[in-house]
Amino acid sequence: MGKKKTYTIIDLFAGAGGLSEGFSQAGFVPIAHVEMDNDACNTLRTRCCYHYLRSKGQLELYYGYIKGEISRQTLYTSVPINIINTVINVEISNDTIDCTFEKIRKLAKGRSVDLIIGGPPCQAYSLLGRHRKEMEDDPRTLLYLQYGKFLEEFKPKGFVFENVPGLLSAKKGEHFKNLQVYFKELGYNVHFQMLNAADYGVLQNRKRIILVGWKNEQDHGFPNISTCRSEAVVNNILSDLPILKAGEVKNVAPYIGQINTYLEESGIRSNEDMFVTQNISRPVNENDASIYDYAIRTWSNKRVRVKYTDLPPKMRTQKNEDSFLDRFKVVDGNGLSHTIVAHLAKDGHYYIHPCLEVCRSISVREAARMQSFPDNFYFEGSRSAMFKQIGNAVPVLMAKKIAESIKDLL
Repeated sequence: MGKKKTYTIIDLFAGAGGLSEGFSQAGFVPIAHVEMDNDACNTLRTRCCYHYLRSKGQLELYYGYIKGEISRQTLYTSVPINIINTVINVEISNDTIDCTFEKIRKLAKGRSVDLIIGGPPCQAYSLLGRHRKEMEDDPRTLLYLQYGKFLEEFKPKGFVFENVPGLLSAKKGEHFKNLQVYFKELGYNVHFQMLNAADYGVLQNRKRIILVGWKNEQDHGFPNISTCRSEAVVNNILSDLPILKAGEVKNVAPYIGQINTYLEESGIRSNEDMFVTQNISRPVNENDASIYDYAIRTWSNKRVRVKYTDLPPKMRTQKNEDSFLDRFKVVDGNGLSHTIVAHLAKDGHYYIHPCLEVCRSISVREAARMQSFPDNFYFEGSRSAMFKQIGNAVPVLMAKKIAESIKDLL
């Protein structure tokens, strides 16, 4: 039998690499990841080291870094330089695009690019920010034009473009219409669906628009992505993690429970994972702790979400009692999490841990698990930077399902 074809990808606006990770797990080979955020780029580089060292049976080096036994620099110099160079730390703009093309061509070494994946920053389309007039002039709403330039340059067979549901309604649907026309002009037929990550085994309700484009002459339509809702609940991804109080940091700690079916089948935890990393929680002040306590009890006992105006007057220290009344929200331990977003970097009030004993917001590792990142996935940067990367990411399990269905079509 002939050698199985490996398909190549370029990941644009890559973030921490949730989309890329799912595609890598499905057997795609990344030629380049392009990302402007420095911390996210280090996360991508560290992950590239993981994949390379795993392929060589040298994971002890990777775990040595995670345990703090070797420096990041030592880790990066332990893999070939072209592995580290696949991460291009640049803001995609008219000024940088030619130089970025050149770097990617060098990395490709004559290989063709099968797919371009990635979604431009979606904050500009998010419904949360819709009341802000400046959305109309936000340059981020036109980043799909830059995306198109990569399609023109590398002429992949197709592309996968991810964004928030607000993309459909932004500027009364004008942006989305323009985007489709633009990709059509570049020679790609565009198909799209609204997908919920929960339908693909992720323990989180998270709706996203997925656009799939194909060259006109080989249009495969929207892939048939098999759904597989899990019967597991959020408590199934919390039960084996060490008890963590507010403000506590456990960078490396043993698991306190056995691997369960969901963790194993999802690939979040494997039998080769000896310890849990980055179980980092943020501190909580006395007043917020009393609000968390009140919110957890109300949710546990009555299944009722607390509105800010429902709180006892002495707890209500903020003047705004007219909007964002659901700003304190407990994650449903007996169901799915609500959508994890990058705001988690600013405060954790919207993601209160369901267990009364710990009385805190979710930790870095807990958030990563809700986004279906494997436990051996290591995030770089400050605690806020980690939360931001996790909140912005495409859930890995969902990305893998999309990748597998695209691979079938290719």
